[in-house]
Amino acid sequence: MTFSEGDQKTMLNTFLDDAIRVARKAGTVLRTKLESDFRVEYKGEVDLVTDMDRTAQTIIESEIRSLYPTHGLLAEEELDDPGTDGYVWVIDPLDGTTNYAHRFPVFSVSIALTAGEEVLCGVVHNPMSEETFTSVKGGGASLNGHAIGVSKVDTLNRSLLATGFPYNIRETLETNLNHFNNMVLQAQGIRRCGSAALDLCYVACGRVDGFWELGLNPWDIAAGTLIVREAGGMVTDFSGKPLVLDGSEVLASNGVIHNEMTAVLAADRPGQG
Repeated sequence: MTFSEGDQKTMLNTFLDDAIRVARKAGTVLRTKLESDFRVEYKGEVDLVTDMDRTAQTIIESEIRSLYPTHGLLAEEELDDPGTDGYVWVIDPLDGTTNYAHRFPVFSVSIALTAGEEVLCGVVHNPMSEETFTSVKGGGASLNGHAIGVSKVDTLNRSLLATGFPYNIRETLETNLNHFNNMVLQAQGIRRCGSAALDLCYVACGRVDGFWELGLNPWDIAAGTLIVREAGGMVTDFSGKPLVLDGSEVLASNGVIHNEMTAVLAADRPGQG
């Protein structure tokens, strides 16, 4: 079946509106329960999950299945259903679980709709600030309905960056510590908020000028990378090559400082030097 350009736009906007509503519904529950008792379990030495991750995911899964029963779902908490029609919703019900477990109020809900490697629309909702970042492929990026764009900072020396560290930092040679040590000497400052989805959105709206991280999964980055691109930014792997959603490296920037960041990330990599 083929659709006209107008039909496609209408369809994508419907998908986006549904994703916004569902993300906000899950976010309301997360915000309400933040100060209550919840269980924390460990999936690894420092990698954890709370019952609120699962609660939020159940809310999102139930809503999407009722709206789009033939669509697939891929989510962090052991959900991988390819569906039957090529559309797959990629979901992080609680991005920033470690923050949430410590009641540190920085976390997000991330929902994207994909077709193959193409991200069609994305939502990242911050329940604590009530900020909802959104984008539709080819339609720009918004924050609470207002258009956003990346910064115009043109040198790494004047840039504020964001990053994070992998959960298996105690087990892997690629800890990001070497990149952090190199980058902190080149940038104006570096922040680490604990939610990759929010970091990407902060690039998109110009709060930070660049972001890099490794060891991420599709649900961490699917929505955020589209939002960055639609805000006028650039997203690649560390070497500047096209990003794949299941890739282990993500580099996002305002585009202007991208080459400088790739140059710093090229130093001190395993097998180099």
